[in-house]
Amino acid sequence: MIILPAIDLMDGQVVRLEQGRVERKTVYSDDPVAFARRWAGDGAEWLHLVDLDAAFSGEQRNLAVVRELCASVSVPCELGGGVRDLAALAATFEAGVRRAVIGSRACESLAFIAEAVREFGAERIAVGIDARDGRVATRGWVTVSEWDALDLARAVVDAGAGHIIYTDIGTDGMFTGPNLAAQRAMLAATRARLTASGGVSSLADIRALNDLGGLYGVIVGKALYDNKVELKECLSITR
Repeated sequence: MIILPAIDLMDGQVVRLEQGRVERKTVYSDDPVAFARRWAGDGAEWLHLVDLDAAFSGEQRNLAVVRELCASVSVPCELGGGVRDLAALAATFEAGVRRAVIGSRACESLAFIAEAVREFGAERIAVGIDARDGRVATRGWVTVSEWDALDLARAVVDAGAGHIIYTDIGTDGMFTGPNLAAQRAMLAATRARLTASGGVSSLADIRALNDLGGLYGVIVGKALYDNKVELKECLSITR
């Protein structure tokens, strides 16, 4: 299991939102590149980037920052937020991103997932499944769809996606611990590489996720920025 430090971008700043709510935004830095270098220097194997402006508006407003960030580190980066057509995917990869995360569009069109995989390859396409009480939320978590999270996971894997990032919205940014039952159910439901997201608040949480067995990775955000955990300590558990 790898650890992916999260760098959430809004207006070019590093921020974190509690449960995806803009009114609960904390700004950590005006220098995303500095954080990228810090996490890479501490041993991160991947960085998880989110364009929150794009997630809410559909417009990729932080690609210049993403391009600079990707060029500043030797570790690969994945990017989610507002990736809703092939043009956005191409722009994402042109910015230096190794893997794109498709969220809202996956709920609307499984054909788009299949097309993206044909165009760019399964290893470069991840589907972000963000769920509230088991139902998939979209458009920056503003809209709750009719999709059950496990059903969507099975469907996108059938469409060719090689990675799934599963976020439990109820725990995201709340320091309440990850929803282990939900992650365990997702592991059982899909054969794709699964990355868990949401709720990590301590080294004990990292251990618990690692002990599930089978997770490809875990995304850690607010716990790092608020100094609840140190990245090197997290990495020592999973290696």
